[in-house]
Amino acid sequence: MAQGHKFQDLEETGEALVALINSSQMEKLRRMKDEHRVLFDQHIETKRILTQILREEAQIEESVGQRLLNMEEEKKQRERELKSLEEQLRQCIAKSQITDSELHFLKGELESLRNTEHELETLQSEVDEDTTEVIPSAVYVAQVYYIITKIKWEYDTPPNILKGVHYGADLATPINIDTSMRSRSDVSDQLWGFVNTDW
Repeated sequence: MAQGHKFQDLEETGEALVALINSSQMEKLRRMKDEHRVLFDQHIETKRILTQILREEAQIEESVGQRLLNMEEEKKQRERELKSLEEQLRQCIAKSQITDSELHFLKGELESLRNTEHELETLQSEVDEDTTEVIPSAVYVAQVYYIITKIKWEYDTPPNILKGVHYGADLATPINIDTSMRSRSDVSDQLWGFVNTDW
């Protein structure tokens, strides 16, 4: 009897299961299964997209890192070029200062020569005004000497001092010789050294 009762319980349970399967609960299970599949598909798609994003981010980081390295190297190169240019600028400034100093000196020399020439011209005019009698042969000889030697002499110096200016092709050279300290041949040699022999 007990076994029959158990069998009847089993039969009722089976019928209940069949009824449950046939009931609307099965439809809910299917929907849940479909929703679960959709959720799983979304999860797979999200995982794929996230993997792609991470891969692209890694590539971007690598590209940015390389660009940073390149920029750092370029910065170092620019710094080296800047130091080189600064050194060149310092050298140019030093050369410019030397040139300015030389130019200042040469301007002083030129001004001194102009003053000397002006004094010589003034002296010449005074001599011309004071001279009442001109010896043509002496003037002619002085002009010939100047044409040959290109030396203009100062005449108001002490007897043992020769002073004048030699007007060379490129440069005017002042002459100041103490004849009491040197032999006549030395003085003559020095003066003839000014004369251009390319006639």
